[in-house]
Amino acid sequence: MSSRRTTAIAGSLVAASFSAVLILSATAGADDQGPGSNKGGKVIDEAPAGVKLTTELPEKISVDNGSQETDITATVKNEGTEESGEIRLLVVGFDGLTVKNVEGCSAIEEGDLPEGSNSGFSCPLDNLPAGESKSYAVDATYDLGKTGKICLPVQTSDGKKTYWQQGPVPFGTTNPSPDAPATPLLLGTDNTPVAPGADELPRTGLGRDVLPLGAAGATLVAAGAAGLWWSQRRPRRAREG
Repeated sequence: MSSRRTTAIAGSLVAASFSAVLILSATAGADDQGPGSNKGGKVIDEAPAGVKLTTELPEKISVDNGSQETDITATVKNEGTEESGEIRLLVVGFDGLTVKNVEGCSAIEEGDLPEGSNSGFSCPLDNLPAGESKSYAVDATYDLGKTGKICLPVQTSDGKKTYWQQGPVPFGTTNPSPDAPATPLLLGTDNTPVAPGADELPRTGLGRDVLPLGAAGATLVAAGAAGLWWSQRRPRRAREG
């Protein structure tokens, strides 16, 4: 085999290997949502002794600029020393963020959604042992012309108590990229709409039309403190029970 042919083959192998690395890196990056965060979360009702329930959302998500689709991982954790017993996780969307499906969960009927929300799913758990967590794949869409928020309450199975509530916490960007294939959004960031109407200013923060106590929820932490919004909007089945 000539040295020229050997060099050509070696070069092809290097190029192929380099291309494979690029492909694998791009695939990994597409699914990388960063570390989980409980930003915007707050205890509402006291949980049973030894039970400590929290939730996590990814630090970043990516919205397809064409389809407006995005994937979010919602996680509920028991950081206590005792098992949780029967509980449920709710995944609720606000404004430009609409929850389309949560794997293994049931859609909340429109009349039972909390005030100001546009969509939601209920995820029952028979029990969450101490030190364990459960994650759910959330399919959603995000209208980048609006702000968008998500909320994760953790409740008793009948909805009478809310042990923990994360949000409504925003996903957004202050640097829209309408010409790119996708727009990265960060948790806890108010979205700057890509193209607001000429006579409309971009909406940021927790608008007064979102929550009954929106005026008190001007900040993320205050939004958690005002998380009693759910108690004012119990599902009909819970009220009848």
